[in-house]
Amino acid sequence: MTGASPASTGEGAFPVTIGHKYGSTEITARPTRVVAVGLTDQEPLLALGVKPVGVVDWFGERPFGSWPWSKDLWAGVEPEIVGERGELNFEKIAGLKPDLILAVYSDLTQEQYDTLSKIAPTVAQSPDHDDFATPWKEMTRTVGQAVGLEDRADELIAAIDQKFAAARKANPGFEGKTAAVVDPYEPGKYAVFAPTDPRSVFLGEIGFKVPEEIGTLAGSEFAAEIGSERLDLVDVDRLLFVTSAPDAEATVNADPVYSRLAVAREGRALFVPYETPPVGTALTFNTVLSIPYALDQLVPLIAKIGS
Repeated sequence: MTGASPASTGEGAFPVTIGHKYGSTEITARPTRVVAVGLTDQEPLLALGVKPVGVVDWFGERPFGSWPWSKDLWAGVEPEIVGERGELNFEKIAGLKPDLILAVYSDLTQEQYDTLSKIAPTVAQSPDHDDFATPWKEMTRTVGQAVGLEDRADELIAAIDQKFAAARKANPGFEGKTAAVVDPYEPGKYAVFAPTDPRSVFLGEIGFKVPEEIGTLAGSEFAAEIGSERLDLVDVDRLLFVTSAPDAEATVNADPVYSRLAVAREGRALFVPYETPPVGTALTFNTVLSIPYALDQLVPLIAKIGS
């Protein structure tokens, strides 16, 4: 079930013990049947050459289906869909007879963890971060450790670090400027993503800074939900809207509060779709696989706005 041999990747020694939100889990041998119940856990697995036998569906598009950064790595394999965000089909998971269950990018509950642990060794989300806020590097290293491919995981991380460094060097004007990522999910309602959310973390790694006030308002949630009256929070140097509605840009521009902001008046906002093309999804995933796509697609667009 893996596409890499121990000789070519530096297989780690087992057993290994991995700490997580609900304690620690021992993995006694290199897994061959992995179920990924974290929303993006399949991506570091694929990057390491491991095709999970089960995954959850986040965007309703079959996670093995259309994303350009991961499609080819599935090589025609279709894993079992074992749930959606927050809803897991434990019977399906058990039927796959996994020897490892990963829930690294998740909000797994204690009850869900206890149930999954009876099926197979289960690695839950990090105890050091809010749910859905484990950084991509930590995700990659944790998954690498779990499947015995730590050295390969470090190589992948180093390669992505180089890409971020190249983007910063090519765009020195990003450094220290303020930025925010917003989903205008309903007219007059906005989800402003916290500094710890992967979307905001991406902006930070190309040089921007998300205002601390956004993090304060979001608290332990991945986003602060605000109405138009608090759009002053996002009057930043560069504003990025990720959208799923085709008329989202027109709707936002028609908001009288938004139209009075300097970021709107000076043309420093950018609207990108979650899909078609999936730029917003790549940013949202912010994984070792999706980051190169996001860098290639987004950085030139951000560099143009407000210039």
